[in-house]
Amino acid sequence: MLSAMYRDLIPLVKVGVETLEIDRWVQNWIKKAGGKPVFLGYGPRKNPFPAAICISINNEVIHGIPGKRRIREGDLVGLDCGIDLGGFISDQAVSIEAGKVSRELHELNVTTRECLYKGIAAIKPKERLLQIARAVEAHAKTKGYGIVREYCGHGVGFELHEDPQVPNYPHGANPRMSNGMVFAIEPMITLGTSDVEVLEDGWTVVTADDKASAHWEHTVAIFHDQAEILTDPLENIIGK
Repeated sequence: MLSAMYRDLIPLVKVGVETLEIDRWVQNWIKKAGGKPVFLGYGPRKNPFPAAICISINNEVIHGIPGKRRIREGDLVGLDCGIDLGGFISDQAVSIEAGKVSRELHELNVTTRECLYKGIAAIKPKERLLQIARAVEAHAKTKGYGIVREYCGHGVGFELHEDPQVPNYPHGANPRMSNGMVFAIEPMITLGTSDVEVLEDGWTVVTADDKASAHWEHTVAIFHDQAEILTDPLENIIGK
């Protein structure tokens, strides 16, 4: 369902479109499809997330709040959304190139998506979870990119964020992977520093040096001793 929403949404993410318009469209689409927007109202009671989709542009890494901002030529637009369908949650993110982006941004976007698939390829039952992190880190380092450390992937399924955490660099708990586990794998890769800051809205995470970031995510399960992507790949949305 989530990938079906993206297939309809992506052609609408164009130069001149207001990000709040995108969120309204997403909320309407999910409602008509019989699902629930997981992000809307998520978080602390005093400051819940106010939208159904995170829209993070250029130096915004994740959790960007839709508003009056309009997409501009050359923007790298990160879209991150979660849907609850009958009690089962999926989580997926893509980064869209608006119009003609710079070669630098395009290569960052391509490499970040490659990091996602390198991480997925490292999922093997009975092996250790941090193999995913090592695969993501190794590929990002080939281009000298920064890897966001303060945020990471996670278990997902009945709740949006479940154990275990799935980092993009090797650290923390390192359990064995097994059949039945479901992960959201989500590299967040930057042109510069790995350091990030949170804006005054309490949600929007930006790079500390204001350089661009890209974000890609799939929900992946382990069935029959192999990884299966539950959110469709959505190939061919990055130009050559």
